[in-house]
Formats: sequence, C-alpha cells, structure tokens
Amino acid sequence: MEVRYSSNNMGKVIWFCGLSGSGKTTIASGLKRELKKNHRTVKIIDGDDVRDKLHKHLSFTPDDIRENNRLISIMCQDMKDNYDYILVPVIAPFQDARNSARKKIGADFIELFINAGLDECIRRDEKGYYKKAFNKDIRGFIGIETPFEPPIKAEIMVDTKADKVSESVHKILVAIGEMIIHE
Repeated sequence: MEVRYSSNNMGKVIWFCGLSGSGKTTIASGLKRELKKNHRTVKIIDGDDVRDKLHKHLSFTPDDIRENNRLISIMCQDMKDNYDYILVPVIAPFQDARNSARKKIGADFIELFINAGLDECIRRDEKGYYKKAFNKDIRGFIGIETPFEPPIKAEIMVDTKADKVSESVHKILVAIGEMIIHE
C-alpha cells in the first residue's frame, strides 16, 4: 500500500543554483520523475535552454547573467499557477539576483543549493566549459574568472560530491514534504 504525504506545496518554484557541472539538471530530472510519481505537475525551466532559445542576445557578463535570471523569474511567476512545481536549474551565481528572484516569486520561492565544489565540477566537466575557461576561450566563466556566491540562506542544500543523485533527490523530497512511503 502506498501512503502519500504532501505539505500542500502547490505552485512552488524550486530555484537550483550551483556551479556548472554540479548536477543541477541531473537532479532536476530525477526530482521531476519522483514528483510525477506523486501525481504532481512539474515543469523544468533549464537556464541553458532559456539562454539558447529565448535570450540569445545575452552574454555571460555579470549584468547579462542577472538579466537572464530576472527574465527566468518572470517566466516562473507567469507559469507557476499552472504547475505544482517549477524546477529551475540555473547557475544563478549572484546573491542579489537570487534575492531578486525570491522577491519576484514571493513565498512560493525555494532556493536549492547544489553544492559539489569547484574541483569536483572541473573533474566532471562533460561539456568542456572549464577547459575552455582555463584556455581563455570563454571569458568571465563562473567559478574561474567570475566568483560564484554561495547562498546565504538556501532552504535546501545537497552535496552532489558526497551523495548519489538518488540520495540528493530523496533529501529534496523530504525537505519539500513530498515523500512516498511504501508499506
């Protein structure tokens, strides 16, 4: 028998932040899969996809990163009533930009810090971004030339260097009150 628990977190925006390679998109995909098992409607707004498709005019300068985050927060605000959860895996390196997103979205904003550490993200570097940053092919790369500002008061933090994806997803589900218990 399945017993479902929920803390009535309808219309919540889970704003992932962390370095490139920390596991944001992987965790978001796993979380979406588990939330759907709870019959929740879920939308992923991936920062890379948004930049590639909608905000091509923005570069990776700090001001353009802040603008991309601002535009994503507007998208979330406009869409959150249509979903139980919107998952936003985005680097979001600046505390002020995350604070602005929190203010825009309001009480439905949950900040999730995907912490892996710079060395681990460099080791993973599946897309080759860090290598390009070290070779100066990418300027201002977050974590190399532009500092990543860890969250001051994230509601949830997972350590993807220490924990497997399934363990991280489980911790998030517990934190948001969306556990499925099998008896």
